[in-house]
Amino acid sequence: MPVKPLGKPRVIALEEHFQDPELGAMYGPLDANAAAHVRDRLESLGEIRLKEMDEAGIDIQVISHSAPSVQKMDAESAVRMARLVNDRLHTAIGNHPDRFAGFATIPTPDPKAAADELERAVTKLGFKGAMVHGLTNGRFLDEPDFWPIFERAQALDVPLYFHPAVPSQAVIDAYYKEYMDKFPIILRAAWGFTMETATQGLRLVLSGVFDKYPGMQVIFGHLGEGLPFYTWRINMTLARDGRHEQWFRDIFTSHFHITTSGFWSDPALMMCVQELGVDRIMFSVDWPFAPNRPATDWLHRIPLCAEDRAKIASGNARRLLKL
Repeated sequence: MPVKPLGKPRVIALEEHFQDPELGAMYGPLDANAAAHVRDRLESLGEIRLKEMDEAGIDIQVISHSAPSVQKMDAESAVRMARLVNDRLHTAIGNHPDRFAGFATIPTPDPKAAADELERAVTKLGFKGAMVHGLTNGRFLDEPDFWPIFERAQALDVPLYFHPAVPSQAVIDAYYKEYMDKFPIILRAAWGFTMETATQGLRLVLSGVFDKYPGMQVIFGHLGEGLPFYTWRINMTLARDGRHEQWFRDIFTSHFHITTSGFWSDPALMMCVQELGVDRIMFSVDWPFAPNRPATDWLHRIPLCAEDRAKIASGNARRLLKL
């Protein structure tokens, strides 16, 4: 590991992806991961990854499989592939245990199996939680059928990281079809990812899952997929009819953590600090879909005191993930 320059905090990056070649081959040639320069980095769990971490001053990556992972598979295939992917990532982490940690891939098409695989990955493989990608075959994870996953995550005291995937076809047809040929990224990071994942966050709060499992913690990337910017208004308008207390903000600020993945804006970050608090914000890059060096350059110059920069850089992640 390179020597950290004096005065700079250690850096842990939380939303850093890989792609298992066998699972990646199941996506088909139209997947966003198909570009050769992206695929080479996604499939690297050694030299390329470590070189680019060292160049940017990243000490640890918490590695997770890229979208859409196993969320769009049939249950049997999802269970089989999740186990294989987790075992292979565990081997790679074992080769560089001081540089890598992992989020599990869990087969949400079979909620009971997903809970069991989460437990295996945490207790047997040492993973720090799990990442899920978008809807599970068109269904949001706040539906009660999926609550065994939340129950198990609470029992294990690990977070679930909600990562975007391409919206459902009905949403694409209704909202984006006129523009998707000219601006295909509109379905993904430019807008579609954010809208779908923010909706998942809203639904989680409304569902009551955090009342049922009060110890449950979740992570949302890309500065919370816009939710911190709307928390006040959501809170106020839900209470407008007189039937609901102003509880949305209380739940959001008690159960959600956010990361900086692919979103390195001073004004946006400062708003999140004001709304959510610095203790719930963690550094991420979104590598290899975003480059490491601009992210760490920004991290070390954000307009916060050294103590708060250190919390975002690694302190908050160490506490939440028990690194």
